[in-house]
Amino acid sequence: MNKIDTLIFDLGGVLIDWNPEYVFLEAFEGDREKMQWFFDNICTKDWNENQDAGYPIAQATEDLVKQFPDYERYIRMYYGDWEKMLGGAIEGTVSILGKLVENENYKVVALTNWSNETFPIAQKRFEFLNWFEGIVVSGDEKTRKPYKPIFDILFNRYNVKAENAIFIDDSQRNIEAANKLGINGIQFKSPEQLISDLKTFNINI
Repeated sequence: MNKIDTLIFDLGGVLIDWNPEYVFLEAFEGDREKMQWFFDNICTKDWNENQDAGYPIAQATEDLVKQFPDYERYIRMYYGDWEKMLGGAIEGTVSILGKLVENENYKVVALTNWSNETFPIAQKRFEFLNWFEGIVVSGDEKTRKPYKPIFDILFNRYNVKAENAIFIDDSQRNIEAANKLGINGIQFKSPEQLISDLKTFNINI
């Protein structure tokens, strides 16, 4: 096994609880079926990820309103109430992050799919985002996970060797992309599971 010297963290779903349900479950009066239809057909994951890759939020909103005028109120709510979609920190993972940052054997960086227009809101709210040696934000780079260019940006900017790194992300799609580039991956499910999986790399928290 190669010596691990770098930990790469995803943010949303790993360190930060983000969920549009916090806004839309109330908007749809508790009707999960209607809410899910809206996510599957109007404000879709692909649409949101387009903004993560740098497409302007205002333009994306107007594009969708023109396409689905009957849903204008809900479409504008997506980014209008975006801050309410931010839950708290996932404290167990923040604790793990703190211990890794304190360990001089490891470089700790982050790689996140996040709009560069909304990321500053998270930076103000979560102090631990200042702990990283660096953060690659997809919205700044105009590309996103799971595509190779954003991993290359991280490799080059922070002098990371794929075989010496562990990438922690809640998305299986992103883990598979990292694996294809030779990065060791851990799909995050819980802080307890992360601690257990890190031990397989001889990293004890």
